[in-house]
Amino acid sequence: MIAAGAVLAACGGLVLYGVLDSEGKDSAKEPRVPTAEVTYEVTGTGAADITYQARGKTGKSITVDAAALPWRKTVEVPLGTEPLVSITLGEKGGQLRCALGIRGKHVQSATAAGKFGRATCSGELAAEEAR
Repeated sequence: MIAAGAVLAACGGLVLYGVLDSEGKDSAKEPRVPTAEVTYEVTGTGAADITYQARGKTGKSITVDAAALPWRKTVEVPLGTEPLVSITLGEKGGQLRCALGIRGKHVQSATAAGKFGRATCSGELAAEEAR
């Protein structure tokens, strides 16, 4: 009984060592992608479909259909990608303004008006910038 308990404890220790050791190896294989804080904002009248860039190795595009206004989103965007927010008005029209800020500083704004009006705001995140 004592020998079986010792063998079981030794096996448990080896399994625990393997789990802990493999976690360190996995995190070393996946380098962290440097990012910058980007704020997208849409204001105005009417409903808007909004598409914006967010976190990911290449920057993932996310779409919000018929977003309630005003709308604001702050996300991390990988350096070397272009932060972008695109707005499209619906059939009822209206007037919208998109704005883009990088690291808390205003970069660009644009307006869209009328039926299916469109506007895009974009900026630049140089790949060599450090967070």
